Amino acid sequence: MSTSDPIPRFNHVALSVSPELLSGETARDLLRFYEEVFGWGPMPTMVKEGELIVLRAHSNEQFVYLHGSDEPLRCPPGDHFGLQVDTPAALDAVLDRARKFAEADDRVEISERQTEDFKVLELHSVYIRYLLPMRIELQCFDWAEGFGAARTA
Repeated sequence: MSTSDPIPRFNHVALSVSPELLSGETARDLLRFYEEVFGWGPMPTMVKEGELIVLRAHSNEQFVYLHGSDEPLRCPPGDHFGLQVDTPAALDAVLDRARKFAEADDRVEISERQTEDFKVLELHSVYIRYLLPMRIELQCFDWAEGFGAARTA
């Protein structure tokens, strides 16, 4: 790939889930959690009771596609997809919203917030899971002066 070629970028994650997760009160809980914690709302034309929920992740070109299946995805604890925020304070704000939701709903799973020091980078992270088979790792890259995503030396 030459430097002038466009770089592919992520635009969605698709997960097969049980049809019950996309129905009734459970679907309403799922929608409320992801709206309140991550700011994702349903794409109204892409919600079918028991079959489909597409969560718009701040753009019509970024979304989480949940489809009902008799063979839903099962993940080991280490499987996840990652989201990034710009500052440790932004990470803490999402974490606080998840903790607040968890006060009323014990189905929320939250790991201990971590900070790893890699000298040129402090990586802040936390894992959050609610009803879906895959966890979300929320990260913040806190780069040292002179370093960044495109430059490591």
